[in-house]
Amino acid sequence: MNRRTATATPADVPVRAEELAFGTLAERIAVKLRTMICNDRLAAGTRLPSEHAMALHFGVSRSVMREAIALLKADGLLTTRKGSGAFVSEDCPSGASTMDPLTEHSVQSLLNLTEVRRGLEAEIASLAAIRRSPGQLADIELGLRQVAQAMAKGGDGVEEDVQFHLRIAEATGNPYWVRFMEMFAQQIRLAVKVTRANEARRMDFAAQVREEHERIVDAIAAGDPERARAAAGNHMVCVSQRVQLADREFWTGSGGELARDLAKNFGG
Repeated sequence: MNRRTATATPADVPVRAEELAFGTLAERIAVKLRTMICNDRLAAGTRLPSEHAMALHFGVSRSVMREAIALLKADGLLTTRKGSGAFVSEDCPSGASTMDPLTEHSVQSLLNLTEVRRGLEAEIASLAAIRRSPGQLADIELGLRQVAQAMAKGGDGVEEDVQFHLRIAEATGNPYWVRFMEMFAQQIRLAVKVTRANEARRMDFAAQVREEHERIVDAIAAGDPERARAAAGNHMVCVSQRVQLADREFWTGSGGELARDLAKNFGG
């Protein structure tokens, strides 16, 4: 895609429901704008539409729009000029992220894995809702509690999280789904380590993960395959969004190191 040097228009920033699934309104919009900048859709020096135009496009107040811009300004992706508006920072000459190339590749590897998991886990949850036995449901519910207990004790709950998802796969009654999950188990462990380290920095992120897991279990317990599919897919969408909301400090520290471990060991 060619880099844009002209002023961006509201049509350049379409909203998709799955990209705005959680968080404050300002954070949701910041995710979308950040994604555009990091995908090099907006070149350095590109002027964003006016606050008023973007607020109308996103259906929010100008104060919310102003907060979203402030979030990206704080992260070094935007600058503002009095009387002129917001511009893609000249410190990001290609509209790129503020991460070094290796870390940027590693984060993309994490997002690639999450994209694969979205389809895989959505189908698994749907089948589990139809086929699970009472005993398997009890195992899934126990797995959910074990994740919460591990985190309450100060752990990251990574192993418990992996086992929770494996139990859902077992409830499909199809061993091949379990094998697919086991094939990706180590990658998932490393990916969850990254996302949990990010989520531990914000209490609202941790609460969102718990609620997303609970929605999956509730749908499986209700025997509702479509709701289970949607809940599992949405969980992965939200995982990706939380990754994109992580700040520069996280990626230049422990988050970047963990993400590089994933890319180093498994590529992607």
